[in-house]
Amino acid sequence: MNVWWFLAGAAAAGPLGVLLAIWLARRTWRTARKLAARSTGRQHLAELAQLAGGLAHEIKNPLSTINMNLKLLAEDLARGEDEDHRRWLRRLGVVRAEADRLRAILDDFLRFAGRYELSLAVADVRRLIEELVDFFAPQAEAAHVLMRTALPERPVCCRVDAKLIKQALLNLMINAVQAMEAGGELMIRLRADRDRAAIEVTDTGRGMTEEELARAFQAYYSTKKDGTGLGLPTMRRIVREHDGTIRVHSEPGKGTRFVIVLPLVGDEAA
Repeated sequence: MNVWWFLAGAAAAGPLGVLLAIWLARRTWRTARKLAARSTGRQHLAELAQLAGGLAHEIKNPLSTINMNLKLLAEDLARGEDEDHRRWLRRLGVVRAEADRLRAILDDFLRFAGRYELSLAVADVRRLIEELVDFFAPQAEAAHVLMRTALPERPVCCRVDAKLIKQALLNLMINAVQAMEAGGELMIRLRADRDRAAIEVTDTGRGMTEEELARAFQAYYSTKKDGTGLGLPTMRRIVREHDGTIRVHSEPGKGTRFVIVLPLVGDEAA
C-alpha cells in the first residue's frame, strides 16, 4: 500500500494521524533538500526535475486530503463552547498552519526544480514594467515605499516569456519592500546598450552583509524567518532560461541593486 495514502487515511482518523502525516512529509522534504544540496550545475537541475515529479505525486495529493480533514476537524471543534474545545481548536490551528507551510514549501520547490516551457514572444520591456508597477503600487504604498521609474522613450524589445519575466521582477520588488521596514524608495530603471537591455531594481533598504551577498543565490539560504531560500535561485534560473544574466550590488545601511540583463532583438540590437 502506498504509504502516503495510508497516512492520509490516518489524518482522517484524528489529530494524531495528522501530526504523523505532516512529520513524515517534512522528513521527505528534508531528504530532498539534502539531495539538492549535494548536486551541482546541470546535474543538479536534472536530478531536481526528476525528484520534483515524484514529490508532486507522493505528497501534493495526500497533503490536500490532510488539509481537507483538518478543516473538517476544525469545524467540528468550533461547535464546542467550553475551554477544552477552544484549546484543541488552537492546537489544531497550529497544525493547519504547518500543513499550509509545507504546501508552500512544496510549491516553491516545484517552481525551482520543474521544467520550464517558455512561451517566447517579442515584447517591449517598458510595457511589462509599467504593467507591473501599476499592479504593485498599492502594496508599495501600504508599506510607505515610493516607487519611481526611469524608462527610455524608445521601445526596448526582447524575446521573453512575459509571465515569467514579470514573476522574476515581482519577486525582486517584494524583496525590496520587505527590506525597507520603515519605508523608503524603490527605483526601477531600464536602459538599452548595444545588444543588451538592463533592468535595474534598486531599494534604500537595510542592504546585505558580505556573507549575505555571497550567498544571495544559494538554494535554501534565506535571512527571512519563514523563507524557503528558493526565491532568488528561481529568479536567476528564469533569467538564465532567457539567455540573460543577473547580478547584485549591496551595502549595509544603504540598500541593494539587482541588475537583470537580457538580449535585445530587432532594430534595438543593431
